[in-house]
Amino acid sequence: MTSEYTVQGHPISALAERFGTPLYVYDGDVLRDVYLSLRERLDPRVDVLYSAKANPNVSVCAVLRSLGAGIEVSSLVELLTAQKAGAAPEDVIFLGPGKSVEELRACVDLGVHAIVAESLDELELLNDLRVPGGVRVMLRVNPSFESKGARLAMGGKPRQFGIDQDVLLRSRSFLRSLRHVEVIGVHGYMGTRILEAEGVVHNTRGILAAAEELSAELGFELRTVDVGGGLGVPYFDNEKDLDVDLLATGVNAAVADFLDRRPGCRVITELGRYLVGWCGTYVVRARYVKESMGEWFVVADGGTNHHMAAVGIGSFVKRNFPVRSLTRYTEPALRPYNITGPLCTPNDVVAKQVALPEVRPGDLLGVERSGAYGPTASPGLFLSHGFPAEVLVLDGTAHLVRRRDTVDDLLGKQELIFPQKS
Repeated sequence: MTSEYTVQGHPISALAERFGTPLYVYDGDVLRDVYLSLRERLDPRVDVLYSAKANPNVSVCAVLRSLGAGIEVSSLVELLTAQKAGAAPEDVIFLGPGKSVEELRACVDLGVHAIVAESLDELELLNDLRVPGGVRVMLRVNPSFESKGARLAMGGKPRQFGIDQDVLLRSRSFLRSLRHVEVIGVHGYMGTRILEAEGVVHNTRGILAAAEELSAELGFELRTVDVGGGLGVPYFDNEKDLDVDLLATGVNAAVADFLDRRPGCRVITELGRYLVGWCGTYVVRARYVKESMGEWFVVADGGTNHHMAAVGIGSFVKRNFPVRSLTRYTEPALRPYNITGPLCTPNDVVAKQVALPEVRPGDLLGVERSGAYGPTASPGLFLSHGFPAEVLVLDGTAHLVRRRDTVDDLLGKQELIFPQKS
């Protein structure tokens, strides 16, 4: 009797044989379940937008769009991805601290719901586009209050994101001078990887309050408020699942209180990691298994070049994502292994001293909860290995949704110049 891991009835060995390794596998059932579970708990007046940066695969975006999610984008390619995935322009917003003129013009041409302006200079640049009727803009505020619960704070302290709340409060005359900009609301994003419901509720209330203050002081109609999100996925030991029921109760109360005063205002929450993190598994094949000075090492065909998030960037201590033997999925652990990749650096360590059943060359290992910030946040060109294939299993069928890079892909963009002989 086999003990290997399966995805909607597909043995992992069959997927690896068909699509090769390294490989990202996304379980469409998990993707849908996570979204719908949250959606049914949140007040229906809260629009959920998917942050494409977490996993910009067009098929992943299309699944979430089919369920009702809008899409938040931060580059020209992500904007076109949202369009290709079927997102209506009114359900797309564009943010990011360093937008190009080309990106801004593309947003105007497509007619997105709003461009999220992150500096006064950006507002001036938008005004200079002289769009008839004005460019719809949300002001990204860096609030005066500090975030709660964020593993990575992105507001409430010095940051390249947004405009400080006190700066905005002094900018009434500047905003009124912009004849081709229409301010429709406020955006706030306090941080990411939040696992405490109370922190999300605190941040939501704070952003809603800041939005009302800015609307009153600056004299614009508050038609949209994006309260951010930052919901986390527990990767490491001693981290607990986010209490979604408690979160929804608190957020819904905050939103209801706000909408009692501001009926008709659109409220948005944007989520990336939480929606897609659970559905993905990074699959690698063990090439060599060896002992070195008392420790066991598995050298796999993929590593941090495809999954840089597993390195634990931003952490002082290396902590492991959940790693399992996919070949011997139900067997008990035998010994601890260090899981490494093919790169010529000692930093190419996916997991340290993780307890696994016996690992043999040819076995498949999986880094779980890897649907977010996998290839999109990894140095795929290191040693010219290129990016791995991505597979989405949807309604029982396995689809190749990104082919792996080939030699031609990697060399075809380069130009060979021979130095002249002296």
